[in-house]
Amino acid sequence: MTPEDGGCQDLIAARLAAAGFKCEPMRFGEVSNLWARRGAGRPLLCFAGHTDVVPTGPLSEWHSDPFTPTLREGKLYGRGAADMKSSIAAFVVAAETFVKERPAHGGSIAFLLTSDEEGPSVDGTVKVVEVLKRRGETMDYCVVGEPTSVDSLGDMLKNGRRGSLSGRLTVRGIQGHVAYPHLARNPVHQLAPALAELAKTQWDKGNESFPPTTWQVSNIHAGTGVGNVIPGSVEVDFNFRFSTENTDASLMQRVEAILKKHGLEYSLSWVTGARPFLSANGKLAKTVTEVCKRHTGRTAEISTTGGTSDARFIIDISAEVLELGPVNASIHKLNEHIEVAALEQLADIYLDVLRSLLP
Repeated sequence: MTPEDGGCQDLIAARLAAAGFKCEPMRFGEVSNLWARRGAGRPLLCFAGHTDVVPTGPLSEWHSDPFTPTLREGKLYGRGAADMKSSIAAFVVAAETFVKERPAHGGSIAFLLTSDEEGPSVDGTVKVVEVLKRRGETMDYCVVGEPTSVDSLGDMLKNGRRGSLSGRLTVRGIQGHVAYPHLARNPVHQLAPALAELAKTQWDKGNESFPPTTWQVSNIHAGTGVGNVIPGSVEVDFNFRFSTENTDASLMQRVEAILKKHGLEYSLSWVTGARPFLSANGKLAKTVTEVCKRHTGRTAEISTTGGTSDARFIIDISAEVLELGPVNASIHKLNEHIEVAALEQLADIYLDVLRSLLP
């Protein structure tokens, strides 16, 4: 679990080194990262992903040990099976097979792996990208193994992601006895009209690449835990997932304007988790779409929906970035799994992408 790597990257580096990759561990704080490259020419195709996973939840509700890979009825169960250790395994197998087929291949293959994607994402991919940028190393194509598929493998690809902006709002009142409200000031009552306005506000209409910006409350807390005390303050956590029609600054300004309009006494802190990005719909997207159709018979939808990913950092040094991985229906859930047949097919797809993009 984040930021622990559990030896994953050492195992991967050993496999890649045997296939002729130069492996460079990069550790920042408690986070393990790996940059591995084979070749010095262009184009450079990078496979990127994360070896960390989210917590398991109640172990008693798993049908098998989440950290013991278990095959059952054609499915592989375990934490990270879909998000995203299977993608990394498929990356490695595809690269090994390609190198055996074309030991003197043109261009370069690279791996960028981190153990800090599911966590704060401050000592992971973003730090490796900074190092590569300083060295002048850039990518032509990057495939990120995030679980993008919805119903069947290869039915959706991601070429961009929405931004994420979180806020923590504290509205102050005056604590008092519920029987004497005239001697108190209830911050929950004061906040309610502003909260209703924020909830019904249309922040934008989105565009052809992004759905409209959304605003959601994630936590709200007030009171002392008893029924006869008017609270002295109320705290609300909320989050925007925003399109390129807005910026974090513009959303902050609009929220502040609504709060001030309602005359609240408040404090507000912000965290920008990610800014929206969009990769060019170029050769990489065309190639991966064709490869997926060749292997699955499906024409993939190219989308920007879902949460954030480390592609938001990689786009700074890669001409094109595209996310392709397993079905995401079980990610972050109990009994996370992937179809074994789909896992094998995924390795074949990644291999075909290598064959198509490298000379």
